[in-house]
Amino acid sequence: MHGEEKRGKVKKGWLAVRVGEDQRRFVIPIVYLYHPLFRRLLEAARDTYGYHSSGPLRLPCAVDEFLRLRALVERDTHSSSSSSHRVHAGHLAPCTRPKVTS
Repeated sequence: MHGEEKRGKVKKGWLAVRVGEDQRRFVIPIVYLYHPLFRRLLEAARDTYGYHSSGPLRLPCAVDEFLRLRALVERDTHSSSSSSHRVHAGHLAPCTRPKVTS
């Protein structure tokens, strides 16, 4: 499965991200960033960490949630159907659901 790299350079077209409390490193294709689910996760990262960061992009969710999200995005990205980017609320990982503030 794509994803994990110990250290080192990231190939062109790929992006290193850090996920979870232990900041586990994953490498994902940049094309994933255009998927609606990942866009919501990027918005959550912006809201949580701001725009400036040193090192890999930090994503505010647990590793298991990220793995589920990545599987959904991977399935949609590799799908040849014209509805590959439709997003249904029931498929959102907890880390991409809108935050409710009081």
